[in-house]
Amino acid sequence: MGAIAEPLALEYLGAVAVARGHETRILDLRLHPDDLDEVIETFAPDIVGVTAFSMHVSAAIAVCDRVKSLRPGCWTVAGGHHATFLPEDFFVDALDFVVSGEGTAPLGALLDVLAVGNFDEFAGIPGLWHRRHGEFELSRRRPAVDLENMPLPDRALTHGDRASYFIDWMKPVACVRSSVGCPYRCTFCSLWQMTDGRYYMRQTDPFVEELRSIREDYVFLVDDEAFINRRRMLRLAQAIGQSGIRKSLFAYCRMDTLVRQKDVLRAWREIGLERLLIGIDAFSAKDLKEYNKGYDVAKIEEGLAAARELDIDVFAQFVVNPDYTHRDFERLIRFVEHHKIAYPSFTVLTPLPGTPLLSTFESVTELRPNGRPNWDYFDTQNAVTATRLPKDEFHRTYRNLFRRFQGSYTLHRSRTSFTEPVLVPA
Repeated sequence: MGAIAEPLALEYLGAVAVARGHETRILDLRLHPDDLDEVIETFAPDIVGVTAFSMHVSAAIAVCDRVKSLRPGCWTVAGGHHATFLPEDFFVDALDFVVSGEGTAPLGALLDVLAVGNFDEFAGIPGLWHRRHGEFELSRRRPAVDLENMPLPDRALTHGDRASYFIDWMKPVACVRSSVGCPYRCTFCSLWQMTDGRYYMRQTDPFVEELRSIREDYVFLVDDEAFINRRRMLRLAQAIGQSGIRKSLFAYCRMDTLVRQKDVLRAWREIGLERLLIGIDAFSAKDLKEYNKGYDVAKIEEGLAAARELDIDVFAQFVVNPDYTHRDFERLIRFVEHHKIAYPSFTVLTPLPGTPLLSTFESVTELRPNGRPNWDYFDTQNAVTATRLPKDEFHRTYRNLFRRFQGSYTLHRSRTSFTEPVLVPA
């Protein structure tokens, strides 16, 4: 793995519980895969929450099954991306509640209800699925995101793990967000649906103060699309610069945003922006149109040139279409090599929940006996729809992309040997 990043969403949720006086713990099973039993038995929680993308559904349910076996009276709740779009996959005996949408407000309300024992109040909690007469029902439609009234993430809850969070050579790395949502509509992405198509932005001063409180030198700005509002991001860069905060920054950015907002990126480069994770996604007019990217290959080339001019590293993401032939794979390799893309990364086009690609399950080839998708394969590294090449051949050729560029990954991931991060006191 090239990254295990800070569990920022759980730190937001943890802050809600802490603010209500509850003893709270985050168990990061990516780092401590064998610690679940011991934590449940010694910490003895009254409620356990799990978060899950689609590929984690069965693992999350297994965690809750184990919790129930060790502590039968413990409440369990699931949330996250998959629970927002297909909550019915969590309607199982191991789960008591499912949260759809942004989770801090529903979790806070749920904790309040459980604390007083007035279970009739479940029906008033927006975004909460709860059992009634043996069936799960949605209390009220999920709430809108309320960035201004959310607590700051409680990073003390991951104090013992913070040295282990990394992205390539960026170790330890912290995560922070200044906005939520995306105004674009790429067909393979559902981020905009998580916020019902809205784009929410934090105020400058609270964001700068949170950034100041982060001890790590490396910081990943996890905004879905940070740089689209020119005036705001210039103001934010100026405020960070004037504050004296100095971090090595990594952020997402669209290629057309990079071209259009080059002055914004230049301002951020001056305050520490070193890397951009850019979804190039496709190199052909056909796939760019299919993915609804809204720009052409010339714009990609212009963006790569702009990044070189700004001296910003590009972590380039490509989405491999299952209809690729051997010629398409070779063209992708030549595109990466021709444009001297130092760090290419690849995913398989996957019909994820919340995207128009998964309006039905008809195109899915990886199914369980009950007719629902086998979510274990929805990790964007396995083709779950029909491929033009025989599937085994497609997978071999796809994995060869990573072998072909192994030198790039080794170089980037070994940079810590000569660039050790420095922890700055808060």
